[in-house]
Amino acid sequence: MTKKRILPPDRLAECKAAHELFLAKKNEMKLSQRKIADAAGMTPAAVNLYFKGINPLNAQFAAVLSRMLQEPVEKFSKRLATEINGLTSAVDQINASSESTSAADMVRQMLAKQGKGLSAEARSRLLAAAEADDGGGVIDLDYYRPGVAGDEVWIAHYDVRAAMGGGQIPHDYPEMLQDVRVSPQHLREMGVEFKEHFHLKMVTGWGQSMAPTIKHRDPLLVDISIREFVGDGIYMFSWEGHLYIKRLQWIGDDQINMISDNSRHPPQTIRADETFIQARVLLVWNAHLV
Repeated sequence: MTKKRILPPDRLAECKAAHELFLAKKNEMKLSQRKIADAAGMTPAAVNLYFKGINPLNAQFAAVLSRMLQEPVEKFSKRLATEINGLTSAVDQINASSESTSAADMVRQMLAKQGKGLSAEARSRLLAAAEADDGGGVIDLDYYRPGVAGDEVWIAHYDVRAAMGGGQIPHDYPEMLQDVRVSPQHLREMGVEFKEHFHLKMVTGWGQSMAPTIKHRDPLLVDISIREFVGDGIYMFSWEGHLYIKRLQWIGDDQINMISDNSRHPPQTIRADETFIQARVLLVWNAHLV
C-alpha cells in the first residue's frame, strides 16, 4: 500500500477554505457534495478528498466549485485564481494573434513574456494544447471539452494510478497525462459497448492481483459515466479512501464481493453503501514482448 504524502500548509489551507466556504453556502445554494461531484464529473468520495485536505485542489475542481458556490476562486485559492486567469488570458492572446504564426509559437512567445505566474503544469498543458492544434487555426482551451467527433477521437489518460492490489490513495483527481487517439467505430466492432465516446478515459492499473486478466501497468479503457453497480464486471472504485480495480459481484443484502482474478488474492465482502464506483472497465490493452 502506498502512503499518501501530507500536503504542505498552503495547500491544506486552500482545502480548508474551500470546505468552509462550501459549508457556509450549501444551505443557501441548496448544494451537497454529490451535486458538486456531479458537476465536476467525479464521485462524492473524490470531492471529500479535496475538502479533507487529502488531495490538493486543482484548477478544474476550483472552477467548478466557484461556479456552484457563485463565489470567486480567490475566496479559497489565490494561487488557482492566478493560474486560471493566466490560462484564460493566454488563450485570448493566442486567438487575437496573427494566423500566420503557429499556435505553438505564439504560446512560446506569450510564456516567455508573461508566463512567470503560471505553474509548470499549466505552462506544459497550454503548450501541449497549442502544439496539438497547429494547422487548425486558433485554439479553444476548455477543461470540459469532449473529444472531437468523427472516425477518430482523443481519449484522455487520467493519472489516478488505480490499484489492482491492496489499493492506493488517489492522486490529485483527475489529471491528464496524455491522450490516445482511437476509432469509436473500431471499438464497437471489437465488442466494446458505450453510449458516448467522451465518456471514455484511459487509466493505468498497478499491481498483480488481477493477473492474468490485467497485468501491472496495463492501460485500461473505462467508461466514467457508469457511477453505480450495473451488473457483474470489473470496475474502478473507491473504498475506504483507496482506489481499486477489481471484479465486483452482487451478493445481496447491500453487500458486494470484491474479487481478484489472481487466485492468490482471496475475495473480500464489502458494503455497497461504502463503495463509490467511478468507472467500469471496458477494455484492457495488453502488450506482449515478442
